[in-house]
Amino acid sequence: MPKVFPIWLLLSLAALGIGWASATDTTQLVSDADVAQAKKDYGLLAGRRMQAWQDLIRDNQRKPERLKLQKVNDFFNQVAYKTDIEHWGQKDYWSTPTELLGTDGGDCEDYVIAKYFTLKALGVAEEKLYLTYVKALRPRQAHMVLTYFKTPTAQPLVLDNINTRILPAAQRRDLIPVYSFNGDGLWVAKQRGKGKAVDGGTQKLKNWQSLLRKMDQ
Repeated sequence: MPKVFPIWLLLSLAALGIGWASATDTTQLVSDADVAQAKKDYGLLAGRRMQAWQDLIRDNQRKPERLKLQKVNDFFNQVAYKTDIEHWGQKDYWSTPTELLGTDGGDCEDYVIAKYFTLKALGVAEEKLYLTYVKALRPRQAHMVLTYFKTPTAQPLVLDNINTRILPAAQRRDLIPVYSFNGDGLWVAKQRGKGKAVDGGTQKLKNWQSLLRKMDQ
């Protein structure tokens, strides 16, 4: 089995430009109107979940980053796991955080998306956060996690819904990274230095672009 840590550490590769929606840059990720709309669309409990999300962002702006990671990871890992087929009737559907909390269900991509945007709203710099596709060895399946780099050369921490403990990548030998991305670009996880850019570029990220459009609306 390959060692995971050196691979995780080499995520800084040639970036590809990716469009970014203006709505995702604001720290007010969830408004009172959003809470009211969720209650109308999904019911009273959905409104309470949205209110709790709003409180999470409001109450933790000044907390240390490590505590922000823990609170956000714990908050969204409470949502029930549901496959896209059973939840949305589609093979691959990326939910907005509002859809995730409104319906109280989602899969690994949905957890990661919600954690990513919430941590950005809490003031964590985008260059520290990466949505990372991995191959999970237990169980053996494609998977997504959120990785956090305190500094560009630091060992990343892994925020996950399978193993809910936030652990350094060196301790997650059950995960083999494939590629990672954020609002700034797309990187191949296994290449060294400024290696070859991902073939097809943003064509591989149609779901991401669709998600940003939904959030902007």
